Formats: sequence, C-alpha cells, structure tokens
Amino acid sequence: MSAITEAPRLAEEWHLDLHGDGPRRDEAVAQLHALLLRAARFEVARRRSSLPQLGAAELDELAQEAAADAAVSVLRRLDDFRGESRFTTWAYKFALLEASVKVRRRAWRGRELTLDPDAWGQFEHPAPGPEATAERAALLAAVQEGIRTALTPRQRRVLVALAVDGVPIDVLAERLGSNRNALYKTLHDARRRLRRHLEDGDHLGGPA
Repeated sequence: MSAITEAPRLAEEWHLDLHGDGPRRDEAVAQLHALLLRAARFEVARRRSSLPQLGAAELDELAQEAAADAAVSVLRRLDDFRGESRFTTWAYKFALLEASVKVRRRAWRGRELTLDPDAWGQFEHPAPGPEATAERAALLAAVQEGIRTALTPRQRRVLVALAVDGVPIDVLAERLGSNRNALYKTLHDARRRLRRHLEDGDHLGGPA
C-alpha cells in the first residue's frame, strides 16, 4: 500500500484492523484504548465535583478503569457498528458511559441505602398555600395509597430509590445484584400499575 493511501486509512479506517489479528490488530487496539482513555478522562474531569475526596492519581485510575472496560465492550460489539457515524464517535460513547457509571458508583460508595419498600410515606403532602389545592392533596393521597397497595415490595423499593431518593440506577443495580435493564422494566411496570390505580380512582384521564 502506498504512502498516499496509507495515511487516510490510518486516519479513518484503522478500526477495520480490530477484526483481524497480528501486529496490525495490536496497533489498532492500542489506538482504540488511547481514544477511549481520552474520552474517559474528559468525563471524569467533568464530573470530578462529585468526588472531592479523590486526588488526581485516583481520578486518573478511575478513568483508566473506565477506558479498559469500554475497550472490552467495544471489541465485543464491533459487529454492531453500522457506519452511520464515525467509528471514533461511536466508540467514544462507550467510554463516556463507563466513566459516568464509575464516577456515580464511587460517589455513592459507603452511602447506606435503606431500600425500605414501605418508604412510600416519604411522599409528603404539600404545605398549605395557593398551590396546595384540595384536588392536588387528593391526588397525592391516591399516589401514596397506590404505592402502598398496587405495587409489589420490589416495585416500591425500586420506585422510591430511583424517584424519591435519587439513587443512580447503576448504583441501585449493583446493590440489588441486578442490572439496569431489569430495573428499568421494574420501574416501568411500577409506573404502569400506579397509573392504572389512579385512573381506576378517576384521578387521571386517558389510557394507561
């Protein structure tokens, strides 16, 4: 291959070598890791305010871990790349996701999650005032009743943790020994049940 055609390939098509083996693949993997590490460092730096207790070395270690995990994900899903965007843009997102997940998990490390399925009572009635109408108070009471009676304990636990306590879904998945997709489904089912409960009580209109 001539030098004239080699340069564009290295700039735009180096990722094709990830499908092969030998030295060219090793070089492509090294380029991939460098790309993902830049992305991970960017994301960790953007979110560093949530980890004030960590120094530069610890933050960089977090970025290194994120880049390594992102590389594994990219290599495992190479066949998913359809060329609808630049490969670097597609791969970059894996590193951003891994870095954001690791930052959130580190920020919540050591923080206790009660995960009380009966913590639905944290939904408080609004204080009296112009906005605290009787209709809103009745709706909130119906929401509380629906959380207590219409949801399973696991649905209540997940809904309260995510919607009330603000626990990141990846952190909750780790604590419950579950995964994001399973928790998204639990949350979806909980919301659907709660909405049906409210509609049955004429608190909402429209289809479930």
